[in-house]
Amino acid sequence: MSSQVYFINLRASGKKDNIPTKLRRLYDKADIKKTLTKGDSTAVKIHFGEKGTNAFIHPVFVRQIIDKIKESMVKPFLTDTNTLYTGSRTNSPDHIQTAIENGFAYAVVNAPIIIADGIYSKNSVDVKVNKKHFDSVKIAGDIYNSNSMIVLSHVKGHGMAGFGGAVKNLAMGCATAAGKQIQHSDAKPKIIDEECNGCSICSKHCPVDSIGIQSGKSIIDAERCIGCGECTTVCPKRAIEVQWKTDYNVFLEKMAEYAYGAVKNKADKIAYINFVMNVTPMCDCVPWSDTPIVGDVGILASFDPVAIDQASLDLINQQIGKENTALKKNFQPGEDKFLGVHDHVDGRKILDYGQSIGLGNRQYELIEVK
Repeated sequence: MSSQVYFINLRASGKKDNIPTKLRRLYDKADIKKTLTKGDSTAVKIHFGEKGTNAFIHPVFVRQIIDKIKESMVKPFLTDTNTLYTGSRTNSPDHIQTAIENGFAYAVVNAPIIIADGIYSKNSVDVKVNKKHFDSVKIAGDIYNSNSMIVLSHVKGHGMAGFGGAVKNLAMGCATAAGKQIQHSDAKPKIIDEECNGCSICSKHCPVDSIGIQSGKSIIDAERCIGCGECTTVCPKRAIEVQWKTDYNVFLEKMAEYAYGAVKNKADKIAYINFVMNVTPMCDCVPWSDTPIVGDVGILASFDPVAIDQASLDLINQQIGKENTALKKNFQPGEDKFLGVHDHVDGRKILDYGQSIGLGNRQYELIEVK
């Protein structure tokens, strides 16, 4: 049986058709309020954007969703998790400051910001998934403990995943920094000797006692290390190198399993809205926004993360690709646009695997909201 995906285009000829009005209409037609119960603490999962990028979901659009959510007498908060890489969102104070500078101040969006994994990504819950790659996954505590969740995703390209939508937003966006490390790599962390001051904080946080001090520097016992990534998150000097190298297909499967864990305790208490606008070739994590590879398409809503991503991809691929962008091939309608940018990885495989583990359904019914 197919999943329902609701869709609004971005055409407008008057006040009744502007994007804020259409967005509220989409929310109502999709009946997103049925996921909310009076008194809920509702996580509104979003990507605030790295400093320097500008293609993230516009805060004015987010405000429309927050106002609709509040009609259900719940307590919404905007949330994301800290990054694994060094940037403007690697800890909660910097992350919140970046969010405010990018327009997500309370006065604009009508909701507070809570970084779900804590100041230094230590607010974590191990969620049992019992899948091929993981027995359990590390999900940010304040996302896990929220009563309900609305996931707002900007659909765009990604250098390792091919594209990012709702599933990636769940997988990376709901994971702690240690969870992000585990998803990205099968390799073990590495000490950067010239940066290490031998403080031993990493050793104290290692769950398997694989880190010691030798000649005033930390040293990792590779045989004992389980690659959990905890040491990379607690090191105050950033002296433990993140290992990014991985098999792309394995990476996509790992993300699907993390997405599964992120929603496991939410049952019928979660909804998804995808913004297929400013379809940039790279993620909002990079501190720039390149020219979009296709024109703006519309906004989608669903209760199925796999279906909404599949529908988003199909709509993007129906477009004519833009010349003089990062798109190098697949310009014609029906051709895969993200493979036209990142031909080393087929991002659709995350949807195949997601469907196989029960995350969602690739078959969908597209319902256009007038």
